Amino acid sequence: MSRFAVFIDGGYAKKVLHQFGNSKVSYRSFSDYVGHGEERLRTYYYDCAPYVSMPPTAEERERKSSFDKFTFALEREPRFKVKLGRIAKHPLSNGKIDFQQKMVDILLAVDLVQLSVQHQIQRAVLFANDSDFVPAIEIARAAGTVVELYYHIPPRPHDDLMRACDECIQIDRKLIKSILL
Repeated sequence: MSRFAVFIDGGYAKKVLHQFGNSKVSYRSFSDYVGHGEERLRTYYYDCAPYVSMPPTAEERERKSSFDKFTFALEREPRFKVKLGRIAKHPLSNGKIDFQQKMVDILLAVDLVQLSVQHQIQRAVLFANDSDFVPAIEIARAAGTVVELYYHIPPRPHDDLMRACDECIQIDRKLIKSILL
């Protein structure tokens, strides 16, 4: 029996779920859905905690508390691991502030490569939309791992990302409905 791992880009997953009315889903059910009865090594969820200023506003405290509860609950699921990057604050020339995730993509890419080259998994399921993953996907495939991309339109995944994967499966309302909490 082959073994697989699920790699979820939390920022992208939130954007997709927003298009389905901010539905709350079970990532465990998603992992079971994409597993097809195979053994799951682990589901990895990558994200960043929301930005909190010093001193934090009430809204920031609430967002952070909600995020902490969510990630704590995920960590308690069997064979789940949450990996966090950090949020960087960048002032823009128009006076607004832009927040960017840092280290999330590289954390996912390193795990994908490591598990693949060590032959701990034979299949990788990506719930992501970033062409930055292409070099890691190519290494994983060269190591014999089948890479499946789960995505939603809009936004359309970069062509390079779709070409790099063995299979591309579009997330639809039926899939979302099957994993609702």
